[in-house]
Amino acid sequence: MQRRQFIQRLGGAAAATLALPTQAQAERNRIVLGQSAALSGPAAELGLQFQRGAKLYFERLNARGGINGRVIELRSLDDGYEPERCKANTERLIREEVFALFGYIGTPTSLAALPLATAAKVPFVAPFTGAQALRDPFNRYAFHVRASYFDETARIVNQLASLGTKKIAVFHQNDSYGQAGLDGVTRAMKTLGLTPVATATVERNSVEVADAVKAITGAGPEAVVQISAYKSCAAFIRAARKAGYGGGFYNVSFVGTAALSRELGADARGVVVSQVMPYPFAPVSPLAGEYLAAGQGAADFEVNYSSMEGYVAAKVLAEALRRTTGASREDLVGGLENLREHDLGGFFVDFNARKHTGSTFAEMTILTQDGRVRR
Repeated sequence: MQRRQFIQRLGGAAAATLALPTQAQAERNRIVLGQSAALSGPAAELGLQFQRGAKLYFERLNARGGINGRVIELRSLDDGYEPERCKANTERLIREEVFALFGYIGTPTSLAALPLATAAKVPFVAPFTGAQALRDPFNRYAFHVRASYFDETARIVNQLASLGTKKIAVFHQNDSYGQAGLDGVTRAMKTLGLTPVATATVERNSVEVADAVKAITGAGPEAVVQISAYKSCAAFIRAARKAGYGGGFYNVSFVGTAALSRELGADARGVVVSQVMPYPFAPVSPLAGEYLAAGQGAADFEVNYSSMEGYVAAKVLAEALRRTTGASREDLVGGLENLREHDLGGFFVDFNARKHTGSTFAEMTILTQDGRVRR
């Protein structure tokens, strides 16, 4: 009888284990992160490159034993850079009990996801966007590794002003991302007593720029600040130059430097892009050297700023996990808040309990006709 009872209890325990949610079983030896990103469509290069950079770091970390023996898994879902798809993806990932949401791509998609993450108390870490609406008001569960669009656009406007350029136009995406960039340019120009000479829009995931080109070139700007994705920005540059415009083009980092350069080919010459990550193309910093060494021999590795940002974001999250005192989501929040003036290798992030924007670093780069990026 005792033997029969033991077998019955053992069988019941096994059944109970099998009845556990798949995620709960998996998380015994792994940390699962959820990502919704543009992996297809006109903005796909942004999501794919960020994802590859993050996986490059995580795979290297896992090969060395992970975090206290637990490997990190990045579970990515495609949203095509559309908010409704991102919302559905986020609801699914939260149902699947991912440990944190990581590396979302873009402003409109992140704005759709953040309220869901906040309600579920799931950390929302390193979105690939600099929008102020995701940073203000302060959100306990949102952590931003990169500088804001206010930081980038101020850097652009100040550089133009130092060159004596006052007639500035803004070409922007007709959504929350474009508005965030326009707000940043307008804010920076206001401090100099200036306003944009013209503004025009393009729809998200569209390259219909003819009306925008006509409106902006007709105002005679000396420079155009572009707040959109790489395909629409490239289409605008080509059309504006064809129309005889000879001024400069300035982009924020979200455009995707490598993708924009590829899209333009030789027409990329002279196009300026602000950057929020260290220069990745040579080992000019310990972090860049580490990134380049990690990529040697890796499948699908391409050196670019978007991939570097994914790598940096993954490195930040892993360091926070190392500093946690437990295994809960609240512990991860605490671990991130303990990254104070943390040196990643010449690039610093600084969080605390009331400051969840890790960096304000922004610098300018210029594209060449042969696909290179110069600082």
